[in-house]
Amino acid sequence: MAGSLTQVPTRRLPLEGAPARALVLIALALVLAGCARTDYTWGWYVLDPTHPKGGAHLRFLLSGLWATISIASCALLVSVVLGVALAVAGLSRHRLLRAVNRVYVEVFRAIPLLVLLLWVYYGLPVVLGLSLGVFAAGVLSLALSDAAFEAEVFRAGIQSVPCGQLEAAETLGLSGGQKFRYVVLPQAIRSILPALGNQFVYVLKMSSLVSVIGFQELTRRANELNVTEYRPLEIYTFLVVEYLVLILIASWLVRRLEARMARGGAR
Repeated sequence: MAGSLTQVPTRRLPLEGAPARALVLIALALVLAGCARTDYTWGWYVLDPTHPKGGAHLRFLLSGLWATISIASCALLVSVVLGVALAVAGLSRHRLLRAVNRVYVEVFRAIPLLVLLLWVYYGLPVVLGLSLGVFAAGVLSLALSDAAFEAEVFRAGIQSVPCGQLEAAETLGLSGGQKFRYVVLPQAIRSILPALGNQFVYVLKMSSLVSVIGFQELTRRANELNVTEYRPLEIYTFLVVEYLVLILIASWLVRRLEARMARGGAR
């Protein structure tokens, strides 16, 4: 069964790896050099680790890192499960299930995430009598929004599985559920892993919007510190660096996982 699959060699993009990191560092250096020419009086003392107050500020800002990672990871997990279900519904022979897929995808792709977040947090308690905490509201909003994109990603991945694989699975006597679990889904995930990695990066960045309802993640911590110290340029520059490092690490992990799955599929 595996013999009918053709392994497509992966090509590195021109701006991938070390050149991309070098360009990021060069761009950051140019920005800082441009800022140094202005008359602005920098106040990096608010984030100076050698200063007691600066060290406390750094710990306060970095303490929101786990909150950002946890809410993004939980939202991605829920959105993947929901996205798979929606993708299967979209490929179903039943017209009602296909209609559910299309309505969901079109509606939730059209609603801005910030608007959806505010409605879930403030609207659900009124409409359904369901009061959610900030973490649950953030996870639900991110998952509902991202699932619309995940559904299309999984649908494309499932349709990319060769028909010969399904025919071979049928000759082995596998049931419909077994074919999907052992044949279709693993191959679909391997082909859409870069897109899933992009969605995780997207959810990580969009999790900053949860700060508007009071969730104590990276952006919320930066906003609160800026209220007390009022050094927006320094604090938000550090926030940019936090997200940049976080996204680069996540992208590196996705590439490692993609390479490992490609080696596994080549065996």
